[in-house]
Amino acid sequence: MTATPQLADRYLAAWNETDPAARRALVEEVFAEDVTYTDPMADVAGRAALDATIAAVHEMFPGFVFRLAGPADAHHDQLRFTWHLGPEGAEAPVIGSDVAVTDADGRIRTVLGFLDRVPSPA
Repeated sequence: MTATPQLADRYLAAWNETDPAARRALVEEVFAEDVTYTDPMADVAGRAALDATIAAVHEMFPGFVFRLAGPADAHHDQLRFTWHLGPEGAEAPVIGSDVAVTDADGRIRTVLGFLDRVPSPA
């Protein structure tokens, strides 16, 4: 199945969801059961581990939201996009880029994440 730019919106919706039950539902909708997610700070496999990673990001950055930094690009089963993470309406202290690969059902099965800007520890 071909990935679409709109999948980036669903992806970020899952990352932005703070209600655990609603987030689990989005994770099941958007990600394959055997999803793998790798970035400089995490390397996890499976929906439960990804959900726990998302919850940990909410704990680390309370009140922050993910938003697309520009249009997502998709072809074949691949999707790439840049995102900002920060308080609503303010400059984002964290910027990253993700590349995702979908499975035959159109769910994300692999995410390769890169952090382009992260705040320095205080």
